[in-house]
Amino acid sequence: MNAVNRAVVLKKRPQGEIQDGDLALEERPLRELQEGETLIQILWLSLDPYMRPRLNDAKGYMDPVEIDAVIVGESVGRVVESRNDKFAKGDIVTCYSGWQEYYIAAKDEQTIYKVNANGVPLQAFLGVAGMPGRTGYCGLVEVGKPKEGETVVVAAASGPVGTVVGQTAKQLGCRAVGIAGGEEKCRYVVEELGFDACIDYKKGDLLENLKQACPDGIDVYFENVGGDVTKAVAQLLNPGSRAPICGYVSAYNATNMAEVETPFHILGALPEPPEHRFFLVTEWQDRHQEITQLLAERVKSGELKYSETVAEGLEQAVEAFKGMLKGKNFGKQLVHIAD
Repeated sequence: MNAVNRAVVLKKRPQGEIQDGDLALEERPLRELQEGETLIQILWLSLDPYMRPRLNDAKGYMDPVEIDAVIVGESVGRVVESRNDKFAKGDIVTCYSGWQEYYIAAKDEQTIYKVNANGVPLQAFLGVAGMPGRTGYCGLVEVGKPKEGETVVVAAASGPVGTVVGQTAKQLGCRAVGIAGGEEKCRYVVEELGFDACIDYKKGDLLENLKQACPDGIDVYFENVGGDVTKAVAQLLNPGSRAPICGYVSAYNATNMAEVETPFHILGALPEPPEHRFFLVTEWQDRHQEITQLLAERVKSGELKYSETVAEGLEQAVEAFKGMLKGKNFGKQLVHIAD
């Protein structure tokens, strides 16, 4: 058993974009397991936009990461030693290990789930069959409540959340319109994922292009980015529309989040605001296994398609994370740590 663990920790809170020295890769000793604990070797680490606001010292919907603490994150790992009856050596699990190579799970930890891969790639349980996929599915179905024939718009359409939103909307008989950055992503969203249209926000003329893609207006807007995209969408929302707010990544590198014009400001200022609210995937925690299974089966059958960008090794995590916040990744951003 390797007695050394490597982890990426927060050294100082980033001011705006992450700079050298804000995060550091450190070696830390691994202690002996105590009764009830489980030692997990991390195989795949998920990088997600929500991690960026948690590096700030502001109280948000989740606690900030402490200085010198491991950066938060979900992973797929393998149990290498267990003193807990629930887990056996060799079990594959998803857990909130943070950015490290080994993780000791406490006896009563609630958010560890065994993975029944059944032919689905393990890393999919961090993407479209994992937390982002459940976020897209629950946010669309439970908060957006799309009806057949309606138009659903989702930004960051080629990422794991948007991917699931659009493909689920199509299965429900809706018109699915994506917004993404760059021709390649837009082509993929239409040709591979089966959206009806996808608009490249980098091209400009966003409002005009949205009008053409949504001739009957917009009934459901799944919010991932905020900013100019929201302002354009807001002008085309139909009476009675719904806007599940998942996040607004365009503002995550802002130096002062208090000064950011959020989707709540933009949508709330409309003469007829859509029904809109912020939601967290944990609202449906009791259905975690059921929805994971449903999404995994769709991956296996080929109904649910996705793409991913993989960084090799924990030492690449920080650069991959910085790139993801600027949209440099294609699909789900992962770090491959071990086989």
